[in-house]
Amino acid sequence: MSRLQVVSGKGGTGKTTVAAALALALATEGKRTLLVEVEGRQGIAQLFETEALPYEERKIAVASGGGEVFALAIDAERALLDYLQMFYKLGSAGRALKKIGAIDFATTIAPGVRDVLLTGKACEAVRRRDRQGRYVYDYVVMDAPPTGRITRFLNVNDEVAGLARIGPIHNQAQAVMRVLKSPETAVHLVTLLEEMPVQETADGVAELRAADLPVGNAIVNMVRPHLLDEDAVHDAANGRRAAVTDALKAAGVTGAAGLVTPLLEQAAEHAERVELEREQRKALNALELGAYELPMLSEGVDLAGLYQLAKELRKQGAGS
Repeated sequence: MSRLQVVSGKGGTGKTTVAAALALALATEGKRTLLVEVEGRQGIAQLFETEALPYEERKIAVASGGGEVFALAIDAERALLDYLQMFYKLGSAGRALKKIGAIDFATTIAPGVRDVLLTGKACEAVRRRDRQGRYVYDYVVMDAPPTGRITRFLNVNDEVAGLARIGPIHNQAQAVMRVLKSPETAVHLVTLLEEMPVQETADGVAELRAADLPVGNAIVNMVRPHLLDEDAVHDAANGRRAAVTDALKAAGVTGAAGLVTPLLEQAAEHAERVELEREQRKALNALELGAYELPMLSEGVDLAGLYQLAKELRKQGAGS
């Protein structure tokens, strides 16, 4: 089981929700998980119904079996100050640079350096050990940028190559890539059973593989239940009024004839969706990835819903 679990996905697929549920799932049975946010949206805090996350690791949940989930919102400016202190011992001089805007300038003008700082902080958490030599966190889950940006974000070695061919930044990028391109890492892509998210997932998988980055699973989110069996779907798709009328009468429904037309219309829409979803599943299967499926929650995603999704992930093998 990879210890760095990177979660990406097209916007609107619920990648932050999935990342949070995965962190809970991996923290069961007494494990410790760190959930990392790198985009500054404070989406994790909203999901766990807590105040905005600071730039420090903070416990935000207890998982089934007593495990713990910690969270960290990585701020690129603060990470650069840490970096300058670590390698150059700037101390108060680094804080002075921040006051005059130099830190913000550095992280804006050089996005490759920014990504090294963000990914580097997560990789440091993966490698960190306590005084007994044990890993501080069993797993680190990163709520990463969307699919269209994930390969460039993770492939920091190429990003900084033109900026620093030697020195601490180069060495940091090399250390990050040793983690990101190792079996310690898995990049999961969240999708929906819709054409555009599935196509973007396929493109993302191709880009990750071309960059030699380890692809994990496709996680299909917000899966709606099939309300009709195959025979009913076939009847609806073919407009078989007599079969539907007979079924309503057999169920003891009065006024069955008047209900047939609206029911057939709804059933036909359902049958069309089922067929489209079947096609998208075939497209995902062609990617030759492992896959998890998470149900659409009728009440929306709240804290209880997160635990429900985590339980579903555990049931399908996440963390085992």
